[in-house]
Amino acid sequence: MNKQSKNQLNACRVNHDKKRGVCGEVGRYLHCTMVMHACFITKYEVLSRKKIGKRAYLNDYDSKGLMYGLNRLFESEVEISRIRVGKKQSFETLINEEALLLAKYLRNERASWNPRIPTLT
Repeated sequence: MNKQSKNQLNACRVNHDKKRGVCGEVGRYLHCTMVMHACFITKYEVLSRKKIGKRAYLNDYDSKGLMYGLNRLFESEVEISRIRVGKKQSFETLINEEALLLAKYLRNERASWNPRIPTLT
């Protein structure tokens, strides 16, 4: 990464923090679309023998932040009791348990399926 790209990336990071305080993630998205070259990496890919497509990827800094946020979400605790033991569980465990209950319902092993939906904070 050359010096100009690093400066643009740092400017993008600073403006993300400013926008996040003013208007939240919408401001971040709008800023990213205005400064596409700093927030996204564009690559040309061969789609077929005669077609070449242009694709935009999130840069390393923003993709690491996105992955960190998703990981925190899946590891967060929810106040819904587990199927077997416990009063709390992680969000990831809740998703797995709901998938299991839905599968049992679809195989007619259960009479009904009522999804347990947590409130995320």
